[in-house]
Amino acid sequence: QVQLVESGGGLVQAGGSLRLSCAASGITFRINTMGWYRQVPGKQRELVATITNGGSTNYANSVKGRFTISTDNAKNTVYLQMNSLKPEDTAVYYCNSRNLFSGNVYWGQGTQVTVSS
Repeated sequence: QVQLVESGGGLVQAGGSLRLSCAASGITFRINTMGWYRQVPGKQRELVATITNGGSTNYANSVKGRFTISTDNAKNTVYLQMNSLKPEDTAVYYCNSRNLFSGNVYWGQGTQVTVSS
């Protein structure tokens, strides 16, 4: 059974930092691409960042240079370090995994990030 459990969200002032964590169980990062997505009410869920099993990363243009995705394979945890936060970063952030062979996709329950101006 696959579980992705996010934590680390909260309220922060503009210019501040947060680190999101996603503890994964039932999957191995060796055969999964991991990612972070975000969604605001009334809008589609959008990609924030992904990291492949080989460590290659990809970022949305809006977060490049401010956010960093990383994994700790020993802890089976993926992180999103968010610096220089802006009010437009306010959203529910979701952890995502995609199996490279089966294509199976899993989502966490989401964690709220609110950036005040």
